[in-house]
Amino acid sequence: MDPYLIIEKYYKKGSMLHQLLIEHSEAVKNKALEIAARHPELHPDSNFITEAALLHDIGIFLCDAPGIFCTGSHQYIEHGYLGADIIRNEGFPRHALVCERHTGTGLTLEKIISHQLPIPQRNMMPESVEEQIICFADKFYSKSKQGIELTPDKIRNSLSKYGDEEVERFNNWLEMFG
Repeated sequence: MDPYLIIEKYYKKGSMLHQLLIEHSEAVKNKALEIAARHPELHPDSNFITEAALLHDIGIFLCDAPGIFCTGSHQYIEHGYLGADIIRNEGFPRHALVCERHTGTGLTLEKIISHQLPIPQRNMMPESVEEQIICFADKFYSKSKQGIELTPDKIRNSLSKYGDEEVERFNNWLEMFG
């Protein structure tokens, strides 16, 4: 599997959006691989992490987020499951789970229902160690602030808008992976 070829099926190579997606995804991939290398006791699959980290945000082009060159019709919170649908159709169901489960620190079924989120009603929490590592690594990089690694305090502040459980999950990962 070549994640770059899959990306190029949906993103015009050389476009601003393609460049943004590649830069963000490579930063997440590199951070996730650093975490995996520091924790061999967790037996992470580094090849899978490489592929899935590069594909985790493939659904953003379907969303309305002009600040990051996305001109689709969906709400940004939908990019995870939309990307998962793309990657499932490409024949990679395990990689699709990373797309679906990386939003925030994951989305519980209860949160999806109680907040009436416009996404399928199912558990979207990262489960495997690889899913957790990629989700955690993704929190350090904003697509709107390319090239800057966020500090844990900035990440906590951002996550706090979505509830204490988000911050707690991040803190647990920081302790586990940091």
